[in-house]
Amino acid sequence: MYKFIISGGGTGGHIYPAIAIADELRRQIPTAAILFVGAEGRMEMEKVPVAGYPIIGLPVMGLQRAWTWKNGLLPFKALKSLRKAAHIIKDFRPDVVVGVGGYASGPILWVAQRRKIPTLLQEQNSYAGITNKLLAKRANRICVAYDGMERFFPKEKIRLTGNPVRFAGGQASLVDPPAAASFGLSPDEPTVLVVGGSLGARTLNRMMMQALPMLAAGTVQFIWQTGKTYFAEAQTALAAIGHPKTIRAMAFIDRMDDAFAAADVVISRAGAGIISELCVAGKACIFVPSPNVAEDHQTKNAQALVEKNAALMVADADATTQVLPLALSLLQDDARLDAIRRNAALLAKPNATRDIVEEMLKLRIMNYE
Repeated sequence: MYKFIISGGGTGGHIYPAIAIADELRRQIPTAAILFVGAEGRMEMEKVPVAGYPIIGLPVMGLQRAWTWKNGLLPFKALKSLRKAAHIIKDFRPDVVVGVGGYASGPILWVAQRRKIPTLLQEQNSYAGITNKLLAKRANRICVAYDGMERFFPKEKIRLTGNPVRFAGGQASLVDPPAAASFGLSPDEPTVLVVGGSLGARTLNRMMMQALPMLAAGTVQFIWQTGKTYFAEAQTALAAIGHPKTIRAMAFIDRMDDAFAAADVVISRAGAGIISELCVAGKACIFVPSPNVAEDHQTKNAQALVEKNAALMVADADATTQVLPLALSLLQDDARLDAIRRNAALLAKPNATRDIVEEMLKLRIMNYE
């Protein structure tokens, strides 16, 4: 029997690629046993079961950047997580263990590597995360989405696969009119999607709330993912202007493929996962990189597209005054809009998930040789 562990999480940028890998693995090998390992209390503990997979949580925690007493718990939680990971490996006996990034993947990959179980790392960003960098030396394969990753990882282990996405089939599979209707919007009017990641983005939400009276007076439609934290505030702001029909606010968008299909322009943070999805969908995007990430990796992610005229970028500090005027201007410039879409599509790797699963299966064969 085929057995695989997939580990990582913390944000949608780690969780949804992990679920996409599991879905492709199940498609190729319906009888495969797939177990997820995440961090207790984090987003993956909710999203993975909804996707139909079992998950076990570890008490692992990440290092807080600002000093807090919680950092003192880190070594105790790490040891407890390693012990629990050892029991999971012993009981489940996986053929291959996959890490998709985030500190949740550290303990289970560490144990697997020391027990000579093949491991595969999936690095989504152009600047490698600390967990993957620490695990790379003993990993068997490292699947990446950007060129030049040999500055972080052993070159002979790297496979340039791209990032898994939540949908397959590319732009041709994204049918616009039904998608717009699913949000209660007209397919005949231009639409902007504003998405700040699975947890929401304060800057993008502030930008939208400040501009609501002006946006409500126009004909451009907006699909606005606020994140759970900001949803009530957004609803209050919309109620104050009579809930305009052209603005659809949601705490979370489950069908991101429909949101992409409905949108002419996307305004987004620059997480690696959504960048890959936008390229597969062939969408024009204005990126507002988060300033609150390690090594400013979102700016590096976005810059890789900007340099190829496959996206636009605005600094977080300038977002509230510059992003919406730029988006509205872009909607009026068909030639520029089409050029960005074409260039984004050229960067797409729609077979990324399949290619990663193929690497996993190669490692399984290696394990039994």
